[in-house]
Amino acid sequence: MVESSTHHQTRGRDVAAEEALRRRKIAHEMRAAREKLTSSTGLERSFDYELLRLFAQYRIGAALPLFGLAAAVAALAGLWVPLEPVLIWLGQAVATTGLPVALAHRFLRQEESSVSLPRWRRIFILSELLQGAGWAPIVLLLVKTDTPVVYGFVLFVTLMVAAVTATLSATVRLAVYAGIAPLALALVFAVASAAQRMDTLLLALMSVSAQLFFVLLAHRLYSSAVATLHSRAEKDALFAELEQAKANSDEARRRAEEANLAKSRFLATMSHELRTPLNAILGFSEVMKNEVFGPHASPSYKDYSGDIHASGQHLLTLINEILDLSRIEAGRYELNEEALRLSHVVEDARHMLNLRAKAKNQTVKEVVDPSLPRLWADERAVRQIVLNILSNAIKFTPQGGEITIKVGWTGSGGQYVSVRDNGPGIPDEEIPVVMSSFGRGSWALKTAEQGSGLGLPIVKGLVDLHGGTFQLKSKPREGTEAIVTFPASRVMDALPPVDDIRAA
Repeated sequence: MVESSTHHQTRGRDVAAEEALRRRKIAHEMRAAREKLTSSTGLERSFDYELLRLFAQYRIGAALPLFGLAAAVAALAGLWVPLEPVLIWLGQAVATTGLPVALAHRFLRQEESSVSLPRWRRIFILSELLQGAGWAPIVLLLVKTDTPVVYGFVLFVTLMVAAVTATLSATVRLAVYAGIAPLALALVFAVASAAQRMDTLLLALMSVSAQLFFVLLAHRLYSSAVATLHSRAEKDALFAELEQAKANSDEARRRAEEANLAKSRFLATMSHELRTPLNAILGFSEVMKNEVFGPHASPSYKDYSGDIHASGQHLLTLINEILDLSRIEAGRYELNEEALRLSHVVEDARHMLNLRAKAKNQTVKEVVDPSLPRLWADERAVRQIVLNILSNAIKFTPQGGEITIKVGWTGSGGQYVSVRDNGPGIPDEEIPVVMSSFGRGSWALKTAEQGSGLGLPIVKGLVDLHGGTFQLKSKPREGTEAIVTFPASRVMDALPPVDDIRAA
C-alpha cells in the first residue's frame, strides 16, 4: 500500500514536470511567433537587436582604418587632381564616415528594451547611403583625368570601399545596397560621359562585377550571422533547460531525503510500537496453544491459539524484514565481520529448515568442497542470506521435489553458495519483479505460501555490502537457481599474512 501510494505520487510529480515543460515550450514558441509577426525582417526581436548591435560594433571598430583609407586616397588623388577639390572631398568623406560611428555609439548607449529597432534600422541604412555618397565624388574626379594609371586606381578605390561596406554592413542587408549604390551610380555616370573610351567601359564592367560579388558575399555573411544567433539561442535555451532540470532534481532529491527521513522515523517508532504488543500476543498465544494452565473447554480454542501465534510470528518476521531492508537501503546496516566457514553456515541453515522440507517430502542434497578456507564476513548476514534463498526454494518446490545446495570455489578465487530446485521456475520477464521490494511472481501469487516479497531484495542488499554478486537463473518448468558469490578478497587465505612480533 505504501509502495503503491509512493509510486502514484512519483508518477504524479513526473506528469506535472512534463506538463510544466510542455507549457514553457508552448509559451516560448508563441512568444517567438509573435515577435516574428511584428518584426520587419521575419526574425525574433532579440535577433534583430543583436544584428543591429553587431553593425554598430563593426562600424565603431572600423572607424580609424576608414579615416586612414580616406586620407591615403586623398593623398594619391592629389597627384592627378587639383588639391582644393581633393580636400573638399576628404572633408566630406570624413564627415560621412564619422556619422555612422557617432550613431553607433548612441545606439549602444541605449537600453535594449527602449530601442525602436525599425527606426534605428532606417537610420543606419540612411547613414550608409550618405557614406557611399560621400565616397562617390572621388570616382568622378579621377575619371575626368586623361592619365591611364588613374583607371587602375579608381578600380582599387571602388573595390576597397565595396569590400569594406559589404563586410561591415552585412548584418543589415539594405545597408549594403545603400552603401554600394552611390559608387555604382558614379561609375555609370562616368561611363555615360565617356562612352567612346574602351578603358572606361572595362573599368566600369570590372568594378560593377566586383560590387555584385561583394553583395553576394554580404548575403552569405548575413546568413552566417543569423545561423550563429540561432545556434547561440538554442544553446542558451539548452542551458536554461539544464538549469531548470538541475533545480527540479535538487528539489526532488530534497523531497526524497525528507521522505526517507520520515520513513526512517516512522519505522523506528512503529517497530517499537508493534513489537511491544506482539511480544504479549506471541507469549500468551503460546501459553494458550500449549495449554500450560490446563486443557481448553473446547478443542477449537487450541487451534485458534495456534493460528494467533502463527499470525503473530508472520507479522514479527515481516516487521524485521522491513527494518532490515530499510537499514540496508539507508546504508546503516553495520557488518560485524569475523572469520567463518561458509559450509558450517549452510549446514546450520539446512538443519533449521529441515523440518519444513520433510513436511513436503522434499530431498535436500549438499555438495560442499572440503578444501574451502574461512571467509571474512558477517555471520548473521551470511546466515540470513542462506536462510532466505533456501526457504524460497523449499516454499516454491512442489511435494517430493529436490533441492541441491552447492558450496565451492569461483573462477576468480572467491567462494559461492548455490541453491537449485526443480520447482515451476520463473519467466525471464518476472525476474526483475521478484528482485524488487514487495515483488512476487505469478507462481507466488497462485500458491498459498505468500511471503512479503522482501527476501530476495534483502539477500541482494547484504551480498552487495560484502562486495559480492547475487544472480538468479530460472526457466519455467525446469527450476530456479540462486547463486551468491563472495569476492576473493574475503577469503582468508587470500589475505596478506600478519607478522607475529612476539614470535620474532
